[in-house]
Amino acid sequence: MTPERFRKISAVLRARQPDLTVVMENISKPHNLGAIIRTCDAVGVLEAHAVWSARTRRVGNAVSAGSRKWVALRNHESVEAAVGGLRKRGFKIFAAHLSTSAMDFREADFTQPAAIVLGTELYGLTHEAAALCDQHVVVPMLGMVASLNVSVANAVLLFEAQRQRMEAGFYERCRLERETYRDLLFEWCYPILARRCRDKGEPYPALAEDGALPAPVPARAFPR
Repeated sequence: MTPERFRKISAVLRARQPDLTVVMENISKPHNLGAIIRTCDAVGVLEAHAVWSARTRRVGNAVSAGSRKWVALRNHESVEAAVGGLRKRGFKIFAAHLSTSAMDFREADFTQPAAIVLGTELYGLTHEAAALCDQHVVVPMLGMVASLNVSVANAVLLFEAQRQRMEAGFYERCRLERETYRDLLFEWCYPILARRCRDKGEPYPALAEDGALPAPVPARAFPR
């Protein structure tokens, strides 16, 4: 771990937004799932949520492993479970969904704890998922097509959320709890050692100001 790498990781982690997330309902195409997670990383989403059917779970297992290094993916058996858990944590639930009550996405307040629910590529959100959400939002369309690709729609919505949050100063200070920040920093910098500490039930060692490990670190902590 070089000091430069450590500074980069620290800066990215300090910008993470613990109260901004997306919920993906049965996203079935690997490239869309990957694009959504990459956009989450780009705007500072701390973790994303996914609801899987038996068919789409295979997609998640195959695609999301590499992305989870920077954006944790929480899996749920149903959209009710995903939305219900977020609502208990104080999130307002926005649906990317065309309906008679849908508002222009630029009029939504994404500075409050916000979860954006996205539907499948072909059919969009199920009626059940749409009914669970607090507010429907749409991206106004001026062309012949009625909707954007799901990963593109996600990017449009998340970058609007980023714009609002930047204007509100949300990225100027770390918004993670101290212990959460400390643990994630160690996991991002030393994922193999972090996993071994967890397996043994041991606390993470404190890092030096430049990200260096305390000496000595047992050689057995690292695989050959």
